[in-house]
Amino acid sequence: MTKKEAQQEITSLRKLIRRHDERYYVYSDPEISDYEYDQLLKSLSQLEAKYPDLITPDSPTQRVAGRPADEFLRYQHRRQMLSLDNTYSYEDLREWHQRVLKGAGVGNVDYVAELKIDGLSISAIYENGLLTKGVTRGDGVFGEDVTQNVRTIRSLPLSIIKDQPAAAVRGNDEIVENETKAAHEIEVRGEVEVRGEAFLPSDVFVRINEDRAEQGLPLFANPRNAASGTMKSLDSKVVARRKLDCFCYELFFDGKKKTNTHWETLDWLGSAGFKVNPHRRLCRSIEDVIEFCAEWESKRDGLAYETDGVVIKVNSIALQAELGATSKAPRWAVAYKYPARQATTLLRDITVQVGRIGTLTPVAELEPVLLAGTTVSRASLHNEDQIKRLGVRIGDYVLIEKSGEIIPQVVRVIESRREGRESELRDFVMPTHCPVCGEEVRRLPGEVAWRCVNATCRSKLEGGLRLFASRTAMRIEGLGEALIEQLIVAQPKKDKRGEVVLQDTRPLLLPPLVQDFADLYRLKDRRDELINLERMGPKSADNLLAQIEESRNRDLLHLIYGLGIRHVGERTAQILAGAFESIDELMNASAEQLAGVFEIGEVIAASIADWFGELRNRELIERLKAAGLNTRRQFQHRETTGRTLDGKQFVLTGKLSTLSREDAKVMIEARGGRVTSSVTKKTDYIAAGDDPGSKLDRARELGINILNEDELMELLARK
Repeated sequence: MTKKEAQQEITSLRKLIRRHDERYYVYSDPEISDYEYDQLLKSLSQLEAKYPDLITPDSPTQRVAGRPADEFLRYQHRRQMLSLDNTYSYEDLREWHQRVLKGAGVGNVDYVAELKIDGLSISAIYENGLLTKGVTRGDGVFGEDVTQNVRTIRSLPLSIIKDQPAAAVRGNDEIVENETKAAHEIEVRGEVEVRGEAFLPSDVFVRINEDRAEQGLPLFANPRNAASGTMKSLDSKVVARRKLDCFCYELFFDGKKKTNTHWETLDWLGSAGFKVNPHRRLCRSIEDVIEFCAEWESKRDGLAYETDGVVIKVNSIALQAELGATSKAPRWAVAYKYPARQATTLLRDITVQVGRIGTLTPVAELEPVLLAGTTVSRASLHNEDQIKRLGVRIGDYVLIEKSGEIIPQVVRVIESRREGRESELRDFVMPTHCPVCGEEVRRLPGEVAWRCVNATCRSKLEGGLRLFASRTAMRIEGLGEALIEQLIVAQPKKDKRGEVVLQDTRPLLLPPLVQDFADLYRLKDRRDELINLERMGPKSADNLLAQIEESRNRDLLHLIYGLGIRHVGERTAQILAGAFESIDELMNASAEQLAGVFEIGEVIAASIADWFGELRNRELIERLKAAGLNTRRQFQHRETTGRTLDGKQFVLTGKLSTLSREDAKVMIEARGGRVTSSVTKKTDYIAAGDDPGSKLDRARELGINILNEDELMELLARK
């Protein structure tokens, strides 16, 4: 492929990926599978790696930065980001309406009513159409520059699109004909500021809290806190994994509003590729506003995100300017807040679930009760200590609440309803053995969670396989969630015609294809069964088997991380791979030896020793070794004598023969160096492999030190 052909293909792929981003993240109407999308992104990444000078800031590959930030810088907003005054009753709304009429000196005002999203306000700043800065609201005058985190929000375009049909973005509550045409004629020049609400979808919020509960970390109280905590993470890769979303609602051109109405603003934003909440209404009176508020109080539980009220704004931009603002809030907008939702019900029982890293979580089994429009029969009690704090006993009447939280919470016990029922109440006792696999459970000193440490526990296996197959572990592409679910359950045997074989009128079930990580490497012997799985076939099966085969040669650090040992993330796995030559050395190290490794504390050391102390886990390691996995360090990950490359900046280009660029990056950063994608005057070294491309030419122009692969390895080996 020539460079010209590559440029054409890159342009085509970017356009296609942007289209699928919009279908998925803006309209919730995907046209292709996640796997097909990943393949498109992979093709684009490969082409850009081959022709790095063709990479542009708005390419879909540039959403996630490669290096965590050390801190966030303060940024002064060009135009103050005000908060909103709150109202809690329809009478309050009517009084606010009268103040608006008096302040505007008119007899009637049109309003726009929009759902109030439970998240955090952000400002996205575009210069000549390209996203250049993302900022939190902060105190309204100064915010924090979180640009790399904002870039991870896939519903927020990296560049402003101007060729969208206007009709595609109007709210579904009311269509306003011929009102927005002028807005779409505005040119995208200079600085364009788009404000919106970043939030976490409900399913993502639940998953994050489940993960935090399993790790013994404090839970986020509500999606707003979770979104705020996510946005303030110094590592944009963490932010990307949490999948923030964003609804946009405000627009400035060089600090000024250029539309005639707020409705036009929303319409323009949608037509330019931004995600605008479709549940909005142009209201001709305050009674229309109240009707909208009442309607969504009962309908909001059907949404995929949390809304805690309705924002009401004067539609006319001229009237907004005339009404002005106080020092804290605009006079032309207000928020109507829905009341908290509570219910009292009987706690029938407390059961225990086992999470993906083995955490035992008590679950309240409730007498079904209607709460916020849905029937609730279960609620999480989080851990044994929470049960003790609340004083909950089985048979108690409890107060449950849903106020911002996705999952109802047990707030307190109704002790007055215990009178005369004392004999019916039972204390909850945390099980001493895993309710799934029967193995003994453990609770480490200083932790609140009890855990099953059996690596082959069925409840842990699914999540463990996802981690084991991930790109930062064994990198088995194609082994997704849907396939894993099929691999770990018994499947019916089929004959050559594809019909289910019966035994005594029942389907004859085969053992699960995968019962631990090592079974992945035996799938080639059960290829026929693999082919018979849903959405599989000969080609898909062979592709998967090839990926599994390739993963045998991954380095020791990837295996350590893929085992899913508690507290052992990518960085810790890297340190361990630098301190121990093989998985056997690591497995046989005592807690004291582990704690003596630089950056490995007593808590992590105890967790590692505890995991390898389990007979089943040691047997798993032996099966992985028997399957032919590499279990020895292939290169040095960390120089124990010090950070020999502190402050040095590297660029990697071309294909390295003895290690991947990802592994080279890990080695450089372990010694204090930094790997960047662009060659600049600040670059200290460029490491060039085969087919290095234009970066090498640029390095020569600037007189930068050029290393071949042997010279790079020699530099990394210095003490």
